[in-house]
Amino acid sequence: MDKPNVIEYSVFGRYALFTDPLSKTGGEKCSYQIPTYQALKGITESIYWKPTITWIIDECRIMNLIQTESKGIRPIKYRGGNDLSYYTYLRDVEYRVKAHFEWNENRADLKHDRNENKHYDIARRMVERGGRRDIFLGARECQG
Repeated sequence: MDKPNVIEYSVFGRYALFTDPLSKTGGEKCSYQIPTYQALKGITESIYWKPTITWIIDECRIMNLIQTESKGIRPIKYRGGNDLSYYTYLRDVEYRVKAHFEWNENRADLKHDRNENKHYDIARRMVERGGRRDIFLGARECQG
């Protein structure tokens, strides 16, 4: 069944770092080889988000060969100073994503805002303009 409110977009960047949230506190970070579902959902919500809708990721195609690159990073310690850590990034990434939205049934107070054509048209325009917010590929230092 084909959904009428489907958007498709391509996201790319020089580097990506999709890690486990438990390893984000510091130390060595190594990226997953593919983006996580929640990372793709976050990218889609950076393009267009309203509390009325919930994005569902339907497909993700990996367009470039999976390549990794390690870098020595000096993260700042919480108690002062810095240390040397090695982060393993994905290099030269490009993904094509297909997603659709459904109504957020947990927000009954926003029932008056459930106009599918309005939200679809805004989402389509935001895809053409590159989104409403900055897009990160897993980590803040990896711009999309």
